[in-house]
Amino acid sequence: MTQRAVALIDGEHYAPVVRDALAALPYHVVGALLVGGTEKLRGSDDYGVPLVDALDAVEADLVVDLSDEPVLGPRERMLWASRALALGLPYVGADFRFDPPPLHPVETPSLALLSRDRRVVVVAMGRGGPAEPELLETPPTLDDLLELSRSGRHAASDHLEAAALAGVPAIGCRRAGGGLAGAPFASNVLEGALLAQELDPELLVFDGSGAALPPVDVDARILVANGAHEARAGLNAYRVLVSDLVVDTGGTDREAIRSIADVPVVAAELRLRPSEPLRGRRTAVFTTGPAPTEGLDAEIVHVSRNLARRDALRGELDRVDAEVYLVELKAAAVDVVAEAALARGAEVVLAANDVVSDELDERVLALVPHRSRA
Repeated sequence: MTQRAVALIDGEHYAPVVRDALAALPYHVVGALLVGGTEKLRGSDDYGVPLVDALDAVEADLVVDLSDEPVLGPRERMLWASRALALGLPYVGADFRFDPPPLHPVETPSLALLSRDRRVVVVAMGRGGPAEPELLETPPTLDDLLELSRSGRHAASDHLEAAALAGVPAIGCRRAGGGLAGAPFASNVLEGALLAQELDPELLVFDGSGAALPPVDVDARILVANGAHEARAGLNAYRVLVSDLVVDTGGTDREAIRSIADVPVVAAELRLRPSEPLRGRRTAVFTTGPAPTEGLDAEIVHVSRNLARRDALRGELDRVDAEVYLVELKAAAVDVVAEAALARGAEVVLAANDVVSDELDERVLALVPHRSRA
C-alpha cells in the first residue's frame, strides 16, 4: 500500500519544479505545506496537490521535506522534524530520515520521569544498569553497595538510588546509546516493565537516562530541564512537544519552550537531603549537581562536584579531612568516595538530591491517571 505523505515546500522554488518533484515521489502526496519564501511565487501557483496549513490537517503516514535554505535552515528543520515525530510521523528528506522512537504499551498507569497513598514501582534505565532487569524491594545498605562495587558492578545505578533514598521498589535496567529524538540504541526496559507489572503496582514511574526516553507509551511525561537544555537545538523540541510538564531546575529559556508548545513550566531547585542526621559534624560533600550545601546540619569542610570525574575526585580526596562523607549516589560515589572514607575511619552518609517546588506536587498529582481497581 502506497504511503500517504505531507510535503514541506517553500516559495524560493519555482512551482513547476516542486510539482514535478512531488509527482516523482514514491508516495501518495495528500497535501503540501508552504513553510515560507516568496521569491518565485506568482499568486496562482499550482503544485498538483492541495495546500494545507498544518502537518495534522490531513491523514498522512510521513512528512517529506522538499524545502531548503534560506527558508528553512538546520535549526528550523529540526523544529519541523520534532513536530512530525511528536505526531508519530517519520520525517524524510533528500539525505536524511528521522523515525519516531518506538513506544511500547504497558497496562499499568505510568508516568515518565508519589508513593503517599499508591503502590508505586520505579523502572530506571541507566548507562551502568544490570544485564538483566533487577528488582530491589528493600533499600540497599552501604554494605550492599560496596559488595556490588567490589564484584565489578556499577553500584550507583539509578534504581539503587531510587530504592535507597525514595523508599519504593525499583527495577534497574540498562541502555546503550541514544538517538537524536531520545530512542536508546539498545535497552532492556521492556523486560523491566514486565517484571514491574508482576508486582501489581498502581503506578509505574519510568526514569529516563540523560536525554534518552524510556521506550514505553506512558500516560504522561515530565521533562526536567536546566540552563544547559536548549529547547530549540537539535530535536529537543520533540521532547518538549511530547511532555505534559516541564520542570525548570534553573536557567531554562522558558520563552523558547512556550514558543514550541503550550506546556506548563514550574520552577524547582535541587536540595541535598542527608539520609541520616549529620549532627553538626565536620562533613565533606560530594555531588554531581549544583545543589546548595547551606542549611545542612553540619560543619561543611569540603564540597566536591567531581563525582563524574574520577581523576579529579581522587586528587582532591587526598586533601579531605572530615568525620562524615555526605555523598550523592551517582557515578564514583561507592567505588571511590565510600572506599576512601571507610579507609580513613570516616562515616558515609548517602544524600538524596530532592527536587523542591511550591507547585510541583500538585502538578504531578494532576498527571496521575485515576483508575479504580477491581
